Amino acid sequence: MGIAQAQTSTSSTEPAGRFELPTVVVTADKIPEDVGEVPASVTAVPRETLERVDVRYVIDAARFAPNVFMHEFTARKLSNPRFRGIGSSPNNPAVTTYLDGVPQLNANSSSIELIDVEQIELIRGPRSALFGRNAIGGVITVASRMPSLATWSGNVTAPFGNFNSRDVRGSVSGPLIADRLAVSFAAGYAARDGFTQNDLTGNTLDDRSAGFTKLQLRWTPNNAWDARFIFSGERARDGDFALHDLGALRENPFHASRSLEGFTNRDIVAPTFVLTRRGSRVDVASTTGLVRWKTQDVTDLDYTGLPLLSRDNTEKDVQFTQDVRFSSAAGAPVTVSDAVVMNWQLGGSFFTQRYDQDAVNSFSPFVLSPYLSFPISQTSPLSSLNDVGFGVYGQSTWTVRNKVDLAAGARVDWESKEADIRTFFSPAFAPPSAVTTDADFVHVSPHFSASYHATPEATIYGTVGEGYKAGGFNAASPAGLESYSEETSWNYEGGLKSMWLDRRVSLAASVFHIRWDSLQLNLPDLRVPGQFYIANGGGATSSGVELELAARPHPNLSLHGAFGYTRARFGDDSFSSGLSVGGNTLPNSPEYTLRVGADYSRPIRNAEVYVRGDVTAYGSYAYDDLNMASQDAYAITEIRTGFRMQKILCELWVRNAFDSLYVPIAFAYGALAPSGFIGEPGAPRTFGVRLGVDF
Repeated sequence: MGIAQAQTSTSSTEPAGRFELPTVVVTADKIPEDVGEVPASVTAVPRETLERVDVRYVIDAARFAPNVFMHEFTARKLSNPRFRGIGSSPNNPAVTTYLDGVPQLNANSSSIELIDVEQIELIRGPRSALFGRNAIGGVITVASRMPSLATWSGNVTAPFGNFNSRDVRGSVSGPLIADRLAVSFAAGYAARDGFTQNDLTGNTLDDRSAGFTKLQLRWTPNNAWDARFIFSGERARDGDFALHDLGALRENPFHASRSLEGFTNRDIVAPTFVLTRRGSRVDVASTTGLVRWKTQDVTDLDYTGLPLLSRDNTEKDVQFTQDVRFSSAAGAPVTVSDAVVMNWQLGGSFFTQRYDQDAVNSFSPFVLSPYLSFPISQTSPLSSLNDVGFGVYGQSTWTVRNKVDLAAGARVDWESKEADIRTFFSPAFAPPSAVTTDADFVHVSPHFSASYHATPEATIYGTVGEGYKAGGFNAASPAGLESYSEETSWNYEGGLKSMWLDRRVSLAASVFHIRWDSLQLNLPDLRVPGQFYIANGGGATSSGVELELAARPHPNLSLHGAFGYTRARFGDDSFSSGLSVGGNTLPNSPEYTLRVGADYSRPIRNAEVYVRGDVTAYGSYAYDDLNMASQDAYAITEIRTGFRMQKILCELWVRNAFDSLYVPIAFAYGALAPSGFIGEPGAPRTFGVRLGVDF
């Protein structure tokens, strides 16, 4: 049940004195369903909440969901979600983000500025039976707001704050031909100064700026067909990574020493075409997507004030995806008998992906050896990874006397991968290396569920499903570790979804146990600073509970809460970088997550005055597989207050109100870091004003 079910506005269609939580529709099984009827753990954050709390990135919405942990580098190209302890490399994600039905097969393109978004869903547990290879931990879906076929409308918002933060974004939508052709256009620009100061120059390192846009055309030639073209683009120009020695960060946060002040640039272009047909017996849906992105990051790779080592890294990726799905028509299941009806879906998908990387590490004289008195460049890597694959999936749900749902589904995935990986020095004081290889992967992922509708407002469910992630090749890795094998898991889950007190309170509770094999670990290569590679590390288990509560005790008051507990551990036979990690906690897996908040509004004449508070807390967690360094539990508080008068918004906001100091991400860095680890501090207290107008 989505945390964002608790909204403060009361529908004009509700009888006087009646107020309730709204119905939330999700697409966890690829078809629209009431979240209370879906046998899966789903947190939905609809547009009203996205706007209410000014969600700008997926990570902002992820805080609403239990047992979800996301961390981003200050340079936004790297974003790594973890669900219930399951995560991996950005190049082979365990949790895939879908933007308007298009999977982001590399996480470099998933953390974008959100604009004109209708809903975000965080679906926990393996979804491989429907979504395929990179859904072993779950799926994040982001759906854009549809262009209006009826009336013209628009809005502009402009948050401003400390650190010279400025942001303006707006959208307009309306019909070109009533009920047949509509258009929407949204665009924005956001920037801020950095949080971290370079003590050698006095400059800030981790500045951010980005321009972004989204254009949509919607055509409905008749009541059956609906076609939508979506063009999205972003041009981000960020500063350097705010990485520094972990011990120094904790003594003096937001300070670093750099002889080189780098940058991170990213450009994304993503056209999408969505076509649906609603029939009397069969519905058809097709999603075609092209994603092109390119990044370049230059950084002082030794992360000290000495001119020892720097890196110039360029990556680019082109992916094409096509998904076609047939299903029983909405509200028209197949009648099997007087007591049994069946809903079904059958689909197929195809994708191609080409990823290229050209990374050059520049060593100053004498760094590599006291006998090398000249600068040396190491190209590590110059690589190209090609991937092509297709999948066929199906699922049927049998409903018995409107009380019991029994569902079974499976997906067959086939992939073929090729790799051309080269590493060399200039001048060539050591021999180059080259690896050219290929591999195929085939897997069948089943899924089963059973639901019992005890009452119209209470559903008990249980699921068993396999998760799957294909093997592949590292663009760069230690010699002999260029390839890694597939990863699989089995997830067992039971839960309850219910509504109480005339739909004024919703409760979702679940318990789960996950066991997976050939776990893919994202490991730092200590011989080549700043590089990571994937290696299989054995088995692991994760067990836990999740609770989500939403309530509207009064038309002007909403309450929400989410709690998750995870115990994620390596199996006894697990190894990382050649060392045993059996029994260790999986990295970046907080012991618990907690989100609580309240939103109160009060009408005063022609205005609405409101105040909202949210607290997000994370339990302690280890940074690395060996559990050598960790982050203690911490909490972040956000407060908003303001007023809405007709179509005008004025709001004061503060994030991290109590200025909590924490380091959300760190990793081993060998002798280049005095503590053995480098990391980035979490965002400090930020505050400002948000102005907006609807028209």
